[in-house]
Amino acid sequence: MFVKHRAAAHRASDGAPVPRSLADVGGPVPEVPCVGAVVHDVRGRLLLVRRGHAPSAGLWSVPGGRMEPGETEVQAVVREVAEETGLRVRPDRVLGRVRIDGDGVVFTVTDWACTLLDPAARAVAGDDAADVVFVDAAGLAALDMAPGVVAALSGWGVLPG
Repeated sequence: MFVKHRAAAHRASDGAPVPRSLADVGGPVPEVPCVGAVVHDVRGRLLLVRRGHAPSAGLWSVPGGRMEPGETEVQAVVREVAEETGLRVRPDRVLGRVRIDGDGVVFTVTDWACTLLDPAARAVAGDDAADVVFVDAAGLAALDMAPGVVAALSGWGVLPG
């Protein structure tokens, strides 16, 4: 005999259903403004970090993160790259924007093309980056990338050479 089990609905003390997520509330999902940095070295390799925290913990992506209150996008890009890689960059232009679903929020990421200020500097993982590397096309193909990163970079024409 098979018995069908149904998930019990969460109910308030008055018996009314309780929303399980922000999507159930019916209102807009909060957006978190973030930045990303697309940085190539003099050999055309792309700078990537292995994310140490959600979203996409353990996967590879471009350096970046949340903007701090009162910070401009340019300031946030410079800060995030320095914190995650120890490198100094100059953000040159916006490449595009992506939206990443998080736990009850949407991360709205503006990705910037950046120039390394000291091409001889060595990248060192810091802050919430578990690792950091410059990769060519073959190296990129071998990494477990965060969802949508390769597609976005390809669409913007900035994959490593």
